[in-house]
Amino acid sequence: MELNGTRVLVTGASGGIGQALVEQLCAAGARVLAVGRDADRLADAQERFPQALRRVVADLATIAGVDAVAAAARELGGVDCVVQAAGLNRFGLVEQQDDDAIATQVALNLVAPMLLTRRLLPLLRERPRALLLFVGSTFGAIGYPGFAPYSATKFGLRGFAEALRRELADGPVRVLYLAPRATRTAMNASAVVAMNRALGVAMDPPQQVAAAIVQALRDESPERHLGWPEKFFARLNRLLPRVVDRALRGQLATIRRFAHSESEEIRS
Repeated sequence: MELNGTRVLVTGASGGIGQALVEQLCAAGARVLAVGRDADRLADAQERFPQALRRVVADLATIAGVDAVAAAARELGGVDCVVQAAGLNRFGLVEQQDDDAIATQVALNLVAPMLLTRRLLPLLRERPRALLLFVGSTFGAIGYPGFAPYSATKFGLRGFAEALRRELADGPVRVLYLAPRATRTAMNASAVVAMNRALGVAMDPPQQVAAAIVQALRDESPERHLGWPEKFFARLNRLLPRVVDRALRGQLATIRRFAHSESEEIRS
C-alpha cells in the first residue's frame, strides 16, 4: 500500500514501538490517528506533527476505550489502515502473577483487538483497499517460560489474524500479522533485560521494529516474523516442539532466577 496520504489508525501509539511507528508513518506522508494511554506523549507527538496527526487518549482494556477509538475513526471519515500495536506483558512464573495481571494482559492483548476489529471492519470495507495489521510476538509461536499468560494472548492473536485473513479473503480488507522478537522498550522490566543479556538473547530497538511494520504495510506481507534465530525456532516449534522443549529446559534455571528477582521487585 502507498502510505503517502493514507489514513492510518495506530493503537499503542504512546509506547516504544508505537511512538517510533507514528514518527515513521508521518514522515512517509500518512495521516495518523494515534491511540494511547499516555496523554503527554501523544501531545508531544501532535506538536511535532500538527498537520499529520490526531490523537485519542483511551484505555483499550475497557469497552469505553474501544468505543472511543471507533468513534474517532468514524469522525475522521474512516481509515485505510489499522495497526494494532497496543500490548502489555508481565514477566513472572504463573503462580507469581495475580488475577489482575493475567486478566489485564488478556483484555488488552487479545480481547481489545478483537472488539476494535469488529467495530472498524464496516469502515474498512468502505475503502477500495484496506489493511489491518496485528503486532504479535515471537511468543505467539513459542510458548516461553515466564511469559505464559502473555504467550497465550499472542498465540490467540495470531490465530485470530489467521482466521480473519481467510474470512475476509474475497473482499477489500487484507489482514497482516507481524511478530517482533524481544524489543528494547519500557514494557520490558529490568529483570527481562538482564535475563536476555544472561541468555544471549538479542533485543531490537523499537525503530527497527517500526521500520519492519512500515515495510510490511507497503508489501502487504500476510505474516512476517522478525529476527534470527527466533524465526527459525518459531517454525521448528511447529514441526518439532520437543526439540524446543529441550532447548528451553536448559534455560529454565536462569529464567526462574530472574523471575524471582522480578517478583521481589514488584512486592518491594
